[in-house]
Amino acid sequence: MTEGDENYEGFVTVAAVAPIVKPGDCKHNALRLNEAISAAEAAGAKLICTPELSITGYTCGDLFLQNTLQERALAALRALVRCSEKSDALIFVGLPLSHMGKLYNVAAAVSGGRLLGLVPKSYLSGKGNSSELRVFTPAPSGIEDFNFGGEAVPFGADLLFRCKAFPDFTVAAEICEDLWAPLPPSTRHARAGATVIVNLSAESETIGKEDYLRLLVRSQAGRAVCAYVYASAAYGESTGDAVYAGHGMVCESAVLLSERKPFKQGFAISDIDINSLANDRKASGAFSRTSRMAHRVIEFRQVPGCALRHRSIEPLPFVPRDPRECAARCEKILGIQAYALIRRLEHAQAKKVVVGLSGGLDSTLALLVIVRAIKLLGGSPDDILAISMPGPGTTRMTRSNAGTLAAALGIKLREIEIAPMLRQHLADIGHSEEEKNVVYENAQARIRTLILLNLANKYQGLVVGTGDMSELALGWTTYGGDQLSMYGVNAGVPKTLLRHMIGYVASVDPGLATVLRSVLDTPVSPELLPPVDGVISQKTEVILGPYELHDFFLYHAVRRGRAPALLLKLAVKAFAGKYTEAEIRETLRLFYRRFFANQFKRSTLADGPKVGSVSLSSADWNMPGDLSSDPWTQLL
Repeated sequence: MTEGDENYEGFVTVAAVAPIVKPGDCKHNALRLNEAISAAEAAGAKLICTPELSITGYTCGDLFLQNTLQERALAALRALVRCSEKSDALIFVGLPLSHMGKLYNVAAAVSGGRLLGLVPKSYLSGKGNSSELRVFTPAPSGIEDFNFGGEAVPFGADLLFRCKAFPDFTVAAEICEDLWAPLPPSTRHARAGATVIVNLSAESETIGKEDYLRLLVRSQAGRAVCAYVYASAAYGESTGDAVYAGHGMVCESAVLLSERKPFKQGFAISDIDINSLANDRKASGAFSRTSRMAHRVIEFRQVPGCALRHRSIEPLPFVPRDPRECAARCEKILGIQAYALIRRLEHAQAKKVVVGLSGGLDSTLALLVIVRAIKLLGGSPDDILAISMPGPGTTRMTRSNAGTLAAALGIKLREIEIAPMLRQHLADIGHSEEEKNVVYENAQARIRTLILLNLANKYQGLVVGTGDMSELALGWTTYGGDQLSMYGVNAGVPKTLLRHMIGYVASVDPGLATVLRSVLDTPVSPELLPPVDGVISQKTEVILGPYELHDFFLYHAVRRGRAPALLLKLAVKAFAGKYTEAEIRETLRLFYRRFFANQFKRSTLADGPKVGSVSLSSADWNMPGDLSSDPWTQLL
């Protein structure tokens, strides 16, 4: 990190480099390696992977058996080790190594002027242009050391390299063909604790291989819940039988973060989220038991953290940035919601679907889902009871939205004014209508729920809840009011994504576009307080803060398990120029206070479909309802 850079602990910058080589010229290759390593370090990399046999070049053929090449390779390794004295980066280079009368294709781990370990290749390639089986021996199974200048250096395919100051940052190496094996060594390494796998490779370029390799690396990173750094041999290798293109990749849990595409310059570099990987493993049954294979752990010293210069922090983590991906996600979620509702309607033998239609975002999406489900069931609009229940806070805009939407969908909207019931109820409990506090507000929500539930009884229907996941996280729902339903179709959808889902429907259904855009333009509000000059007076985001901030906090606190201080830093970076640090800090404190205080509401929710990796249903999120948020907010 340079002076002035923020330090984001839990992240590590990694790079896959592929310098130009001259096969057999170890001195030249060591110089080029050192240049490439220095460039990666200047960009902030603390873990650097180079290609297979990068010190000699991969295409030396039977020359690997010559003592001259072996000795020069070892001398070049010594030079690289010396060059690393002032660096705390963990560097992997490849070379042929003579050991105990056999020749091995190894990955050498170097850091801080030390050779930490030597990892031999387990699966040798004998296909195509490769001559590995002619010259190299597969990795031995026993525990061995290599004498490197009088020092015993661990040698074997059982090595883990662990950062002393950040133990979750644990690295293991495999070499090229190892990844292609039915049971790659990286699988065992990951189960033994490696959160990052480096692969020193030398894959020749052929038609179709690029896409397959990308799939292979992403798949292994996903299965092993790890980061995977892949560096393949580049320009300079012999083209007598094949061409090498320098493909480099950095993946994290099946997501390709950075890539040096074949025949391109530069290197693949990104910031790996080690903490998130470690948290995902703790929640996975696949990592509940450690590997039976005994691994040797070699510690290295490194100052934890990175400047996060090579990874953007998405301000809307629930919403894909790519429009096509976003549209596909919206369509997928609508399908999940509709089929989930169909199953519940069939099980309940419901003859009607009952929903309160306010003209706001949540009830609009719920109605769109209901219409889709009824169509799939072969029903008609008459199977839907859409109820508008205007009260003292209802504005002309939302009332109009509700009516226009129902008409556009061919649904008859029934209006039931709640003002008379509200006045009677407040009189019954001795509460003045002029005292517009929480009693006044919640009474309206509970009256509306009473109407919906009783209509469902009358018509053998099922009440569909409309509240979304963001509201559930913040407790922005009335207990015993809109918190109650018979099935909550929006319970797994955060507010930021919900907006995009309505926008998606507007883009594919011209007949609904105008009214849906009007809904999107309406401020989010429960409309429980009288409007001022006909305009909504109770705006949720003025009271709670922006939903985009709360959804960001929800994702990183629940899905990623972020500590409060890091979550604040990430939010400041993601929303730079839009909100001040003070605004974000105060909203984050509010998020924690409300999230903890309202668990009791989430514990008694109706069922609802899970649509993404974050869910607050009792099956996915468990916490006591009487915990204090102080230990979290005190860290801000």
